[in-house]
This record gives sequence, structure tokens and C-alpha cells, in this order.
Amino acid sequence: MQLIFRYMKTFASAICLSMFLKLIATFFELALPYILEHMIDHVVPSGNLTYVIFWGIAMIFTALLCWIFNILANRKAVNNAHHISYNVRKDLFDKTINLSGSQFDAFGLPSLTSRMTSDSYNVQSFAQAFQTICVRAPIMLVGGIIVTLTIDPVLSSILCIMVPILLVVVLSVSRRGIPLYNKVQTRLDDVTRVLRENITGIRVIKALSKTEYETERFRDINQKMTDQDMQANTFMAIPGPSMQLSLNIGLTLVVLIGAYRVNAGLMKPGVILAFLTYFNLIMMSVMALNRIFMMTSKASASADRIALVLAAEDEPKVIIDTEPDSSDAYIHFDHVSFSYRKQQSNKDMENCLSDIDFTMPKGGTLGIIGPTGCGKTTIINLLMRFYDADEGAVYINGKDVRSYEKDELHSLFGSVFQNDIVFNDTLKENILFGRNLSDEQLSTAIQDAQAYEYISQLKEGLDYKADIKGANLSGGQKQRLLISRALAGNPDILILDDSSSALDYKTDALLRKAIAEHHNDSTLIMIAQRVSSIQNADQILVLEDGRCIGHGTHSQLLESCDYYRNIYESQMGELSEG
Repeated sequence: MQLIFRYMKTFASAICLSMFLKLIATFFELALPYILEHMIDHVVPSGNLTYVIFWGIAMIFTALLCWIFNILANRKAVNNAHHISYNVRKDLFDKTINLSGSQFDAFGLPSLTSRMTSDSYNVQSFAQAFQTICVRAPIMLVGGIIVTLTIDPVLSSILCIMVPILLVVVLSVSRRGIPLYNKVQTRLDDVTRVLRENITGIRVIKALSKTEYETERFRDINQKMTDQDMQANTFMAIPGPSMQLSLNIGLTLVVLIGAYRVNAGLMKPGVILAFLTYFNLIMMSVMALNRIFMMTSKASASADRIALVLAAEDEPKVIIDTEPDSSDAYIHFDHVSFSYRKQQSNKDMENCLSDIDFTMPKGGTLGIIGPTGCGKTTIINLLMRFYDADEGAVYINGKDVRSYEKDELHSLFGSVFQNDIVFNDTLKENILFGRNLSDEQLSTAIQDAQAYEYISQLKEGLDYKADIKGANLSGGQKQRLLISRALAGNPDILILDDSSSALDYKTDALLRKAIAEHHNDSTLIMIAQRVSSIQNADQILVLEDGRCIGHGTHSQLLESCDYYRNIYESQMGELSEG
């Protein structure tokens, strides 16, 4: 809950105003039954019409003021709560987008999504209720008891007995509610994960006729969440019926004892009517407190989950001297080993990369090839410092990547990743990506990426709007669009991670030719499955099971690396047959 109050502190003055307005509205609401009792027992029996009209107007005026102040208070509370949740989501997004790769893996995308949505909504609901129900319920409870004591101490003793019992029940139940709602949110993470997997992979699911299988899988995870949610809500629902029973018993006792006291001449009839109203208001306040405790339980569980993300340590900048035995190498992997699972504190797992050691001059070209899962993309992840190496070090321009500021490091790169994203925006904005690039840079990048041909044929041209994930573009069109984005900024290091797999051989060749002619100052790293895409590279790295099994030029590898030669002969044979 500290996180929620920390954000509320930013809007302290606005929240105080909202609570003050609610306080005034509550006092007016407390005054209404008292005025009613006074009118019935004193004003009406007097027979003075002017007196009756005056108090009638006073009661209407009080009700009107109560209505006005409630509206003002509620509107202010809603506005404050929305601003609070906006800041929570903003900070959570800023933190999430800057998490290291290992931190992102540890939290998981579904969990981060639900923290951004349902958890932040729970925080917003509590912030709003804190300014309204948390003011009205206690004041109505305490104020109601005080007023009833002044009206008739005997009848008010019924309240004094029941209210503490109900408060104990509410408090004891709410204490156990927080861990239960924590489990509910964890189950919600699972539902979000499965839902996201199915939506993303809907075409594969349909193609393999696995809709029934996935429906059953979702039904199972959905049932587990439902069961957990029912357990939490069933437990938290205990005070509600208890309060309703107490309310009914209390009202019955008020009527019975009140009737006896009226017959005995100990009190007037108006007192019973006022007392019934106050009794109802007080019991409703206790029930409102129960609702607050439920919301607090949910909000506390959600705030803890959000706080875990916000408390994640930023990737530290490590001050390290320049590379030992510094050379003219622009990029140097110095005996690097790494495992994703070691990042998750399992030190016994095998490495994804083992003892990778190579250097690259500025402006050089490195091709990386190997089977799926051999560690090709992991080299890029370490070079861009999405993860830190477990052993060894990675240098750029003689400087350890851990010594760079994050923005400084990433500004060196233009990259197209294996599963890169096309945004639901125009082709132009997808290429510019918020950068202030000239029309010449934009045009040159489109030409070099071989994207001009298809863009020029579109009626809207660069203003053509791509669907989410580029669903209205072919695979080759998406790849050329993404390559245009990478080339547009004239990066120092250009990374193409299997970015030409959907291109035909002619387009692929034209792309490589354009990069060689117009971006020869950029250091190029190409990950490919085709030997033809990398055979002209200055050096080629052949990986298998995270180890380097070949390193050299195309001609050198044909002689020294059986794996590379087999790939080449296989692909060249397929090409000639085609």
C-alpha cells in the first residue's frame, strides 16, 4: 500500500479538497434524519404552519446541499483517481520498457501485461474509494452513533453492541483476503499468457486443426482462475450476509423496544423513525467498510506486484577500462560464455554460448550461420547488452558494452530482428519511428531496402497504413519495410537477423549490393540461413550448440568446416535444381 499512498501524495491538495467536500456532504446527510425527527415530534404537533414550512424548506435545502456536495466530491475523486492510475501506468511502462532481458524474462510478458491493466485498475479503484467511501463510511458510522446517543441512549445501545462485533469480523476476513487476491492475480497472468499465445498463433492453430485442443487448454486455465477467484470472493463475502442479518435483527429490536418505550411515554414516535434511518445508515456504513476492506485487499496485492517491477534495479553502467591489449578491432567478443537459464539463478544449466571469441574491424562484414537454437541471435543480444555475458566481455570500439550509457550504446545500431514488429501506423511512420530524418534519408533507405517497387505501387504510397503486426503486408514487404527502418538512420553497426528469409534470391542480391555500395561505413552483421546471403562477408562465424565450429572467409570454410560445406552444397544443389 505504500506505493499507492506515494502516488496519492502527488495529488495531496486535490485529494484533500475531494475528501473535504465529501465530509460536508456526509454531515448534511447525517442532519436529515435529525431534522425529520424534529419535524414529526415538535414542529407538526405545534400546528404552526409557518414553522412547518420553514423546517420543510430547511430539510429540502439540506438534501439539495447534500446532493451537490456529493456530486462535486465524487467527480473530484474520479478525476484524482484517474490521474493517479495514469502515473502508475506511465511509470510502469517506462520501467518495463527499460527492463533488462533477464528481468523481462523473469516477470514474463503476460504478468507485465496484467500488472499494467488489471493491477493498475485495482489501484485506481482504491484511490477513488479512499476519497469517497473512506470518508463517508467512518463519519457516518461514528457520527450516526453520536447522534443516536443524543436522541435515545437506550436504543443506541443496540448499535454499540452490534457494530464492534461486525468490525472484528470485517477486519479478520480482510487480513486473509490479500494473499487470496494475490493468487487470483497470478492465475490471471496464466490466462493472459495462454490467451496471448492463442491469439498470436491463431493461424497455426487453425492450420493444424488444434482449435479443440487449445479450447480445452484455455478452459482448464480459465477454470483454475475462476476457482481461485471464487475462493477469494466467497471468503470475502462472509461479512456481507452477517451485516444484513445484524441489520434485520437490529431493526426488529429498534421497533420492538421503541414501541414499548413510546407506549410507556419514555420517547416520541419520531425518534423511532429517525432511529430506523440512522440504524440503516450506520449498518450500510459498516457494509461500505467491508467493501473498502475488499478493495484494499485487491489493491494491496496489486500494488505489491507493481512495486516489484518498479523496484527492479536498473541495468548498471559499469566503469571499465578500455579493452586489454587494445587493437584496431571495432567489435570484439573476448571468450564470451552465456546461458539464459543462468540468468534465472540456475547455475547448473548448460551455456547457450561457450567461449565465443572473434574480432571485427570497423566497416567490416560478419556473417553468422548455424542451425536453429545454436546461439546466433544470442550474440546480438549480448552485443546490444540486452543481457550481460556470464563469462568474458564484449567490446565496441575498445570499450566494454557495460561502460556505455544505454541510449549511447543503442544509438550505434540499426537492426532488424528475426521477429521484428510492424506497428499499426503508416509505412512512413514505421520507417521514421519517431526520428527526425530528412526526406532524402527516407527515400534512400527505401531504395536501398528494395522497398520502393511495392510502395510506389500503393495508391496511398508511404501513407498506406499497416495493420497490427503488418497483417496486410506480405512477408517480403514487411522485411523490406523493416530493413528500410534500420538503414534510414545510417547506423554505425547494422544488424540483419535473418531479415531476408522471405526475399527471393534476386531481391536479396540487390539488397546486399545496395548495402555494400551505400553503407560501406557501417559494420554489418548478418545472420542468415542462406549461404548466398553471407558468402561475400569478410568473415563468417559458424555456430553449433553454442560453440564456434568454423571461422573464416567463405573459401576458407569450404575447405576447413564440413558443416559449412555441407550446407553450401545442399543449398547450391537446390538452387540449381530450381
